[in-house]
Formats: sequence, structure tokens, C-alpha cells
Amino acid sequence: MKLTLPAWLAKVEIEKLRAAGQSYWDTIAGWLSWPLTQMDAETCVEGILDLLAYQRNIERFDGEDLALYRLRVKHAFINSVDSGSIAGIKKIFIRLGIGFIQIQERAPGKDWDVIVINMDDNQLSQNPELIRLLMTKYGRTCRRYEITTNDFSQVGIGCGSSHCRYSTDIAQF
Repeated sequence: MKLTLPAWLAKVEIEKLRAAGQSYWDTIAGWLSWPLTQMDAETCVEGILDLLAYQRNIERFDGEDLALYRLRVKHAFINSVDSGSIAGIKKIFIRLGIGFIQIQERAPGKDWDVIVINMDDNQLSQNPELIRLLMTKYGRTCRRYEITTNDFSQVGIGCGSSHCRYSTDIAQF
């Protein structure tokens, strides 16, 4: 809201009064609009974030950093919609910054209720508690989860020849 004065009141002292009134009403407008700005999980204060998390059925686990907590609260609704399907679980992992995973249901040689989740070793080592929580919260009921990891390393093999003489001696008794 912009306060304006009629042209005949545009004197120095009246302009100071208008500036003071403008500042006052800007402050009041900021106070009144503050609750509306607190509905965004990425920018709200931490106390309000805890209320939003309670409303969205999210609990903060021990050692969870604030950025990940905000991300989990922000995506709580869409994560609950996506839960229960293979494509949905993959989207949840990508949304929360864990990365791409591979999921295989009814793997050969496993029981029918085992779902195998294949991921990189770094993904598991950086987020063990989060992955456990995601499988508990968004995984299918009556299913068991087996997490397998891939670890890639570079291997070098040296080739060369050695000029040796080999002999085999056999002794019989």
C-alpha cells in the first residue's frame, strides 16, 4: 500500500508525517503476511517446520541435517502418493537426493516376498538411517527388503616376462 498526499499538502513537515505513516503500515503489513510466508517448508523457521512435519507425519531422525529434514517435509505428500510402486520408490530416492537405484521384485533364487534394492556403496554409506526410514515408511507392507551395493574400483594389471627356468621333480615312495 502506497500512501499519497494531495498536491497542496506536499510540504516538508507533512511529507515526514506521510513517510512515518508509510513505514508504520509497511511494518503492520509485514506482521500480517508473516504467517503466509511460513507455509513453505524450505524457508520457514524451524519451530514452524516441526509443526508442518507433524501435520505431514514426518519425524526427524537423530543426526538428520536441517536441509534434508526440510526436503522430506516439503515432499511428504507426493512421497506418500508415490509409495508402494517401483517407479514411485525410485522417484522418492531421487527427490531426496540419494540418487538412482535399481529395484527387482521376485528375484530368482529369493523368496517371493523379497525385494532387492541395488545401489552404489556411496549412496548407502552416506544415508544409512534415511534409507532404513524410507523403506519403513514408504515400502510395501508384508515385504522384506534386501539392499545390495556396487563398489567400483579401477584395477591395473602389469604384464611382463621373467626369464626363469622352471622344473618339476616328482618323488615316489
